[in-house]
Amino acid sequence: MVNKKAKIRKYKKRDYQAFLYLLPWLVGFAVLQLYPFITSLYYSFTDYKISVAPNFIGLKNYTKLFTQDPEFWNSLKVTLLYTLYTVPGKLLMALAVAVFLNRDIKGINLIRTLYYIPSLFGGSVAIAILWKILFVDNGVINAMLNTVGLPSLQWWGSTKLALRTICMLEIWQFGSSMVMFLAALKNVQKELYEAASIDGAGKIRMFFKITIPHITPIIFFNLIMQTIQAFQNFTSAFVITKGGPLKSTYVLGMKLYTEAFSYFKMGYGSAISWVIFTLIMTVTLILFRSSSAWVYYEDSGDF
Repeated sequence: MVNKKAKIRKYKKRDYQAFLYLLPWLVGFAVLQLYPFITSLYYSFTDYKISVAPNFIGLKNYTKLFTQDPEFWNSLKVTLLYTLYTVPGKLLMALAVAVFLNRDIKGINLIRTLYYIPSLFGGSVAIAILWKILFVDNGVINAMLNTVGLPSLQWWGSTKLALRTICMLEIWQFGSSMVMFLAALKNVQKELYEAASIDGAGKIRMFFKITIPHITPIIFFNLIMQTIQAFQNFTSAFVITKGGPLKSTYVLGMKLYTEAFSYFKMGYGSAISWVIFTLIMTVTLILFRSSSAWVYYEDSGDF
């Protein structure tokens, strides 16, 4: 009985120590994340401005957003287009490069590092400015087009090209997804390829019948993370185009920033932030519900 009580005291002491180690993170989470999260929900139901105390107005912010604010619907359209362009484009580029780098050749580690470097500057203002300079009317890209006899393009002045050019910046930063794809490819058992080769399967067939099914968990993870990131985009559109031309790159992140920090309508901005959050949650839940039909795990008996 004495030994049992001593063990209980020992475990309690360990629990207290663990709690003390976790306490800084818990305080930071409560103060910097949980409290603002809950507060923004309350503000979304008020007419709060920085100079005026919040006054509860119910669903008026949301009603105005959905029925009286055409800019919101334009921003939603731009954000959806941005997501549809960047997420598949980044995943396809990352997978293609990972397949290319998944082999043993001289200097392969250096090549992998060079491909990953652009992702180290993801979301960087400096990279966005550099991208803007590259695609100006007299920039490097148009100079290269002129060299091969092609006309210059108004990358930032065209409503059709501006958003796509910003999307190219996001797709170019595929390094993090590429690294995860590369790790997944290395975990595919070589015996499966050897057996398929003996049966007469070609490389393309093996890629779609062996490689893709085995890396679907990583595809799913990258799809979720990149989708969330795309819906929250702000830096590139704000730095490069300020939402122009003619609001063709005016994503929801810019709409939120303009209302909250330019017009100081914090209540209205909070409503927009919760619409973005709801949109992300809805898409994420849809992806999770669909995952059972196409994501396969080796320990689940699907293989």
